[in-house]
Amino acid sequence: MITKILVANRGEIACRVFKSAKKMGIATVAVYSDADKNALHISMADEAVHIGAAPAAESYLIIDKIIAACKETGANAVHPGYGFLSERAEFAERLKQEGIVFIGPPQGAIEKMGDKITSKKIADDAGVSTVPGYMGLIDDAEHAVTISSEIGYPVMIKASAGGGGKGMRIAWNDDEAREGFERSKSEAASSFGDDRIFIEKFVEEPRHIEIQVLADTHGNCIYLGERECSIQRRNQKVIEEAPSPFLDEATRKAMGEQACALAQAVGYTSAGTVEFIVDKNRNFYFLEMNTRLQVEHPVTELITGVDLVEQMINVAAGEKLSLAQDDIQLNGWAMESRLYAEDPYRKFLPSIGRLTRYRPPAEGDIGDGNIIRNDTGVYEGGEISMYYDPMIAKLCTWGETRDDAIQTMCEALDMFELEGIGHNLPFLSAVMGHDRFRSGNITTAFIAEEYPEGFQGVDLTEGELHSIASGAAAMMVVEAERREALQSIDLGTINHGEYDYVVQIGETQIPILVSRSDDKVEGTFDISIDDGPEQQIFCTYTPGDTLTVFSSSEDKSAQGVNYYLKTNRTADGFRIRTRGADLDVKVLTPRVAELLALMPVKEAADTSKYLLCPMPGLVIDLKVAVGDSIEEGQPLAIVEAMKMENVLKAEKSGKVKEIPVKTGDSLAVDAVIMEFE
Repeated sequence: MITKILVANRGEIACRVFKSAKKMGIATVAVYSDADKNALHISMADEAVHIGAAPAAESYLIIDKIIAACKETGANAVHPGYGFLSERAEFAERLKQEGIVFIGPPQGAIEKMGDKITSKKIADDAGVSTVPGYMGLIDDAEHAVTISSEIGYPVMIKASAGGGGKGMRIAWNDDEAREGFERSKSEAASSFGDDRIFIEKFVEEPRHIEIQVLADTHGNCIYLGERECSIQRRNQKVIEEAPSPFLDEATRKAMGEQACALAQAVGYTSAGTVEFIVDKNRNFYFLEMNTRLQVEHPVTELITGVDLVEQMINVAAGEKLSLAQDDIQLNGWAMESRLYAEDPYRKFLPSIGRLTRYRPPAEGDIGDGNIIRNDTGVYEGGEISMYYDPMIAKLCTWGETRDDAIQTMCEALDMFELEGIGHNLPFLSAVMGHDRFRSGNITTAFIAEEYPEGFQGVDLTEGELHSIASGAAAMMVVEAERREALQSIDLGTINHGEYDYVVQIGETQIPILVSRSDDKVEGTFDISIDDGPEQQIFCTYTPGDTLTVFSSSEDKSAQGVNYYLKTNRTADGFRIRTRGADLDVKVLTPRVAELLALMPVKEAADTSKYLLCPMPGLVIDLKVAVGDSIEEGQPLAIVEAMKMENVLKAEKSGKVKEIPVKTGDSLAVDAVIMEFE
């Protein structure tokens, strides 16, 4: 019987496991490093044990420390979460030797499925469709080029022991195959301690679709539908949904049955995920099996009603599955957006720092049956460090239809307040509002194809700009009324007059007349845009608010749908963020607007003579020396940040004048790495 569970992990997944364990009446233990001494997962557990320094290699990855924590607290079971030791066969075996239950699959299944080369051979033997490729050992970069040419470009170069997008590169030619092999091999060695690489054909127009399986120790195995994970950046999933908008029932059944066949072929027990690549004709090919709980498991839980962590615990305790295949029904639609500490305006480079504001939307039923769920491991005032994965939260929504789930996600993202670090909330909002995403016509190349120059923000429609301008004008009226009331002899007396403003958003100026509505409904205003017909708007703003609910009939696409405006007061208006846009909205008198148009624009500083560090990170290699001549596109340095290696390349030809850093240095954002003549 499992009486106390230690979670050998951190962050949101540790918090997630604690929730199910507590629901089942099982005591919990957290472990933490120096960097996590104030982490949320510690406060959620019944007990906590310190296990070492901040680097994972000195804390979360040391098996002896995890076992010692179990003995110290009397924990008789360990849930590994995902990442860290979750797919380390040695860890499962050591726990077994110590008489501690591992809440996951047996050692043999981890070994067989954890090695991508071995797992592909087993899948092929089990009758699972596989991608053509080379499964043998690759000697060096030139050998990789030879193999890639024989398979035919494009190819995928992958770490055998990889996961989470690390140790993976797509190569379209010989040069990319050479560099991809070297970078994949290096990342694999540093992330997994295993630098073996294999190469397989890259399926064009692919969709990444995975099957969730559950198996017990009594020979039962079921699948719980699929998850579409095609919205990816650098092979790292960004948005997931369940079910897939692409699969039909026949394909779903075939994929599910093959996933179960593979699980049973290796004696798999617990929750696991079999990942497939699916082409435009619904042909599917085995990619890998993840022998652990997946990051995106909440969307499966939302459409099936099955608590996967609870099922894992029950299976580990030796119980039979309480569910048969016929019991699994897919209900409605679920979306998951991964909120990362990365700056989409700086090519998604990692960001670290303190969360000066962290206010997620309220969880639960938000009306009309739509649901919001937020799995997180952070809190306001907490810190995002450079040592671990940049994930802040997994924001999930559920609706009766895919459109419902998307619309709820759009509103949830707009309501999510986050300050202090760079984050990808604007990008997630942009994807949710993208016509191609909404159509379901997506592939793993979606981000690369739709944002080839990176994310530059969102261009709102004229109607949306007019609505936001109206909201800003109404907010300024509230500010003006408050100021007038405080200046009057009879405090609290407010003059509800008409205000004449020019709202400037970027280069666009929008003349607006605004006043309180006569119907005396709190928060309603009458507005006229550019001498047009009078309209009524609604705005909840009071001075100091950082989140304002606003609605307007001007935006015809938003009939009946509220705007959620994240607002910060500025000297001449507001910073407003909504629907993926980040806007400097100036609310001016007509005369000030006229004068502002005459002001000179400050030019940006010229940094073309410098190579600047684009993110906080560690210099792991310098590819050139002082005095070297360089060519456009030439690798100059490699900086590691949040477990990923980033190759910094020359943007133009030149000569290296100075290198003020050395290998091993930790750098801040915009630190000078090199100066050119």
